[in-house]
Amino acid sequence: MPGATAKIFIALLLGIAVGYLFPAFGVALRPLADAFLRLIKMIIAPLLFSTLVVGISASGDLKTTGRIGGKAMVYFQITTVVAFVISLVLVNVFRPGDGLTIPLGSAGGGAGEVAGFAERQRGAWDILLNAIPTSVIDAMARGDVLQLVVFSTLFGAAVAAIGVRGRPVVEVLDSTAQAMFALMRYVMALAPIGMFAAIAATIGGEGFAILFTLGKLVAVMYLGLALYVLVVVGGTAYAARVPFVAFVRVIREPFLIAFSTASSEAALPKSLEVMERFGVPKHIVGFVLPAGYSFNQDGSTLYMATATIFVAQLAAVPLSIGEQAAIVLLLLLSSNGVAGVPRAALVILTGTLTTFGLPLEGAALLLGIDHILDMGRTAVNVTGNCMATVPVARWEGVFDDGRMKAFAAEKRKAA
Repeated sequence: MPGATAKIFIALLLGIAVGYLFPAFGVALRPLADAFLRLIKMIIAPLLFSTLVVGISASGDLKTTGRIGGKAMVYFQITTVVAFVISLVLVNVFRPGDGLTIPLGSAGGGAGEVAGFAERQRGAWDILLNAIPTSVIDAMARGDVLQLVVFSTLFGAAVAAIGVRGRPVVEVLDSTAQAMFALMRYVMALAPIGMFAAIAATIGGEGFAILFTLGKLVAVMYLGLALYVLVVVGGTAYAARVPFVAFVRVIREPFLIAFSTASSEAALPKSLEVMERFGVPKHIVGFVLPAGYSFNQDGSTLYMATATIFVAQLAAVPLSIGEQAAIVLLLLLSSNGVAGVPRAALVILTGTLTTFGLPLEGAALLLGIDHILDMGRTAVNVTGNCMATVPVARWEGVFDDGRMKAFAAEKRKAA
């Protein structure tokens, strides 16, 4: 029985073959791809609400950790903003979505909604007012991620404020979140079918030109990930007085685990081990690394911003700097707390496209290469989180240079 990765690549190849050899049949498979996207969209509201409320209500625990929690959160937000800047610069300079305009209409909000995007985002006050829901039920029904994030944030803060009386609410929503995770795993088991249909329909309708466009996106994405590692991880290593090459050797194993499995969770045990041996105290590693899984997913952050603007370029929807900033803000808010969700970036991307009136066919198109992108962004997520433990330990004055040098020498000899 092929593994999940093998199934995805088999589906990709079969979709290309069917779309090329039997284009009419490939186009007829579009409803299967649309059905898969509808299943994802169905899960977004309850998944985000439960995970965000549970995550935010638990932030009271972060406060009790004092300096460590505060410094970690500051570092997380700074690196996330840098990741967004890298993605926006690259996607606007190289514009991978230009040169091919595909008809995007049915699965998302339709051509009228895309055309009305700029009109709905007239100014800062309009964005602010549109972020406040008049009814959370209505926001959930419409799949308005921004309004859902605002309500979930306020509700989570309120639950945290009432202390022990809020525990029953947290327990119920935590169980809800776990149930939604399970449902998401069931849905993602259908990913090879959805990917096969999406690629077959796209190739059948557009030919191989779309593969060139997707190839440009993959190139831009991996360039962005490489720049992030060099600029953010390398810069942090320099500032924290840690040899960058030694750090790369140390995290090679968790990096490869994350890249090959496309799972941050699979790399967590090894990440905890190597960073403790690298000189970061156990209490800091044990706090910062798991917290980073919710608040420091910079590889996914870079991907989501790049992919959203890419879809807008494909749909010929011009986005001003202000509109791109609004997208970045929504991604920043909505991405926290869902790291444990299979294909979490795809879930958030789908919700973001819906909120900003961009068509879901863009997500269907990206589905065909999502695993290729997921491998890179997951590996960078793990790399960024491992590095995050170092400056926090330095700021606390507890980083062990002797352990770092000894472990680095051991890894250098083994290389």
